Amino acid sequence: MTVKDLREDELQFFYSTYLKTLDEQEDLRSALLKGRKSFEDLVRGLTNEQFLFSYGEDKWTVAEVLVHIIDTERVFQYRAFRISRNDKTSLPGFDHNVFVEESKANLRTKEDILSEYLSVRNASISLFNTIMDENLKKIGTASGIPWSVAALGLVISGHQKHHVNILQERYLN
Repeated sequence: MTVKDLREDELQFFYSTYLKTLDEQEDLRSALLKGRKSFEDLVRGLTNEQFLFSYGEDKWTVAEVLVHIIDTERVFQYRAFRISRNDKTSLPGFDHNVFVEESKANLRTKEDILSEYLSVRNASISLFNTIMDENLKKIGTASGIPWSVAALGLVISGHQKHHVNILQERYLN
């Protein structure tokens, strides 16, 4: 399943911002693998000063952005799992600002954050490798909007790439 395979009813327009960061031809599963490598390279290359840098008052630090990526992947992964198993329960949203604040990311090490990321991403890869292609098209509701399983998986990759682009443009130049 690729970005170009998604139908308009599989996600809301807001999330297309994340999908636009992906190659339309790239498969969901390969995007997850490619993202794992790029995230790992990024984190390993950070200095301690960069890790705790924020480009402005009330802006997240690099550490907080990295944890936000992990938290969001974990939530979207769970949504994809539930919908792929034909759960019709409307799933709630989450407040990413509260999640970041409660994460205490700035007290963690980059090795710790990278280890958590790799665990979460490997779980995503495993999950999407076991979901049959026909189940990728299943649609459920999360945050009050429709989502397909495939759209959730692709947004996981696109969300990460979006934030990595911001880190490179605003934090690491």
